[in-house]
Amino acid sequence: MNTQTPAFDLDPVLHVMGMGLIVAALPLAWLWLRNRQATPAVRLRALTLLTLFLTFDLVLFGAFTRLTDSGLGCPDWPGCYGYASPVGAQDHIASAQAAMPTGPVTHGKAWVEMVHRYLATGVGALILLLAVATWVIWWRARRQVVDASARPISPWWATGTLLWVCAQGAFGAFTVTMKLFPAIVTLHLLGGVGLLVLLVIQEERYRQAHGGVAEPLAPDVRRWLWLAAAVVGLQITLGGWVSTNYAVLACNTFPMCQGSWWPAMDFAQGFEIWRPLGRLADGSPLHFEALTAIHYAHRLFAYVTRAVLVLRVGRLARAGHLPRQRRWLAVLATAQLLTGLSNVVLQWPLVAALAHTGGAAALLALLAWALAASRVADSTEARTTAASAPAVRMAPRAGSRA
Repeated sequence: MNTQTPAFDLDPVLHVMGMGLIVAALPLAWLWLRNRQATPAVRLRALTLLTLFLTFDLVLFGAFTRLTDSGLGCPDWPGCYGYASPVGAQDHIASAQAAMPTGPVTHGKAWVEMVHRYLATGVGALILLLAVATWVIWWRARRQVVDASARPISPWWATGTLLWVCAQGAFGAFTVTMKLFPAIVTLHLLGGVGLLVLLVIQEERYRQAHGGVAEPLAPDVRRWLWLAAAVVGLQITLGGWVSTNYAVLACNTFPMCQGSWWPAMDFAQGFEIWRPLGRLADGSPLHFEALTAIHYAHRLFAYVTRAVLVLRVGRLARAGHLPRQRRWLAVLATAQLLTGLSNVVLQWPLVAALAHTGGAAALLALLAWALAASRVADSTEARTTAASAPAVRMAPRAGSRA
């Protein structure tokens, strides 16, 4: 009789996957009812939109998990003390909470962490379905003569998204097993935002495949959009580094920090990337000056980011390009300024912190949308745009002479 304990218990994995399938099944049923008469390509576009919406929710809930210190609510992975939910782990959680009442493991934090894992598994299941369905319909469309509106976009987009979400799941596991290692947590945050970007691009490609048109932009306008996306991406990275190192309250006044325009800071310690939370690579404690440097770098680059966005919105408005995207850019840039100030002045309220994270993710997704919805104008279109611009500027003068 074999009494050996298995090296790895699959029960928690299977149960968590089962919960993820339940999470995915509910919105899928609603989607099917709404689109049961639509073509397969239209259903795929609807599935992409649904997955995009739930991924944004997942990014917000991930921020909620981090901001409520629930990242280690269940200190193992993928289950909770080897169980599929905190219900089976009640005794373990109670013991940990009794030993450290305000520590990382409590009943509430365990549920927050496991709900986040269930949501992540559900999004993963939707992306897997999206990849499989895209390949199946694409293959059928190649073998049959079908209307262009009934064809899916290239299945490699969905495949790349599936690979991305698998890597994101691995970083989620490392976040727990490596005890909130700041570099890993920051990469996990960036992975969630990158997943949003991939889904936004796919949705826009479906729009264009079904009759939508990419707006032609002058090459310099497109370059500025790429620059804005790069600047916002870097600012999100700095913001993630602030959050994962819990450096938000290192400066609790604005515009100065600690009563100075240039407080005592240690950038070498602050931006030592590969180290545990709250410590340096050699095990010594991270100094407060390092936290100040982390915070102030994010604040200073926020000025650069806002200037780039204001210039970009103004340039698009003058040229009359991408009206929906530029309006949302203006709204989100303003909201980011307000929520960022609220985090500092109001001592990091949870609502403002969540809104700031969500706004940052939405801002980068919006820039990705603007880039996907546009293209570089050819020479004829560029000449037409350049020729029409002076006429627009001259119109007020002609009216004044009349």
